[in-house]
Amino acid sequence: MSYESKMLEQFGMPIRKRVEQHLLRTMLKHDGVIREFGAGEKIVDEIADEFALSGQQRAAALETIYRKENRLKKSNLWHRLLFRAADSLANENLVTRPTETLQLTKRREWMLTEKGFDAALRLCKIPISEKVNLSTKSFEVQKIVRKLIEAPKVENYDPFDRDKKVVKKTVAAVMRDRAFRLAVVEAYGQRCAVCGLKIKSPDLITWEVEAAHIVSNRFFGRDDVCNGIALCHLHHWAFDVGWFALQDNYKILVSPRIEQLPADFGKIGDYELFRELATQHTRIYLPAREGIRPHQNALRWHREKFFVKNACKGKYEKQ
Repeated sequence: MSYESKMLEQFGMPIRKRVEQHLLRTMLKHDGVIREFGAGEKIVDEIADEFALSGQQRAAALETIYRKENRLKKSNLWHRLLFRAADSLANENLVTRPTETLQLTKRREWMLTEKGFDAALRLCKIPISEKVNLSTKSFEVQKIVRKLIEAPKVENYDPFDRDKKVVKKTVAAVMRDRAFRLAVVEAYGQRCAVCGLKIKSPDLITWEVEAAHIVSNRFFGRDDVCNGIALCHLHHWAFDVGWFALQDNYKILVSPRIEQLPADFGKIGDYELFRELATQHTRIYLPAREGIRPHQNALRWHREKFFVKNACKGKYEKQ
């Protein structure tokens, strides 16, 4: 038995297989990534709490003597166990190593692969079909996200994708759907472009904000970031049904039909949700990079197709 194995046994540390499973489950709710294992890392303490590790178990150290330098090096036993578990997962192609992820994201992180994502979902008893709704990243999808985020601006942009008429989606198309959603949400900093709402579900695996197509899916809109906008559920619905649109300068344009709504409509408590937008002429929150901001060609199509331009007296009058 090796020195490290003896120490693990001596301090009653959890077996590596269980640590691997906890790592996968924890990465699922931390956007699919985890940094190097060390002191001060939130996830390191989070997993330790799940195992109810004592203070002694968390502080236990391995000691190594460097003969040439005649000095003693100490390394945390718990951190080493986490690293061994992550390395084992990487050997099974369930996660990527930090050196590999660094080339893609410029950050040293372990990241779930598609295979690891599926394994984490099974451990959490979440249907595989739910992948498209989660904020979790996978290495393969993140490659597509990076291409979408870094795409150059196209002046004469055509927001329609005729190939979407294919009824049965390929695996690549499904991954593209997920990449579009993640890329748009990431571009807007995980907040609604209109109200700025930024919040996750209590289990940390779903952002409230959604990636809305400007030229919608049913009209075969492209899955490009410049044909998307991050909106909370309420503003997504309002955008889709034509309560508001965006001008070419990204200012919010509210339908004049708002004036025909009964006084108790369109309120959250005493807050006038749409009437406030109509009077403020607010500009939406935008991605920092100009090339992935909503394209004017897509915005014009939405204004022509869905925006309700005219007042309609009597429509909402009480009977």
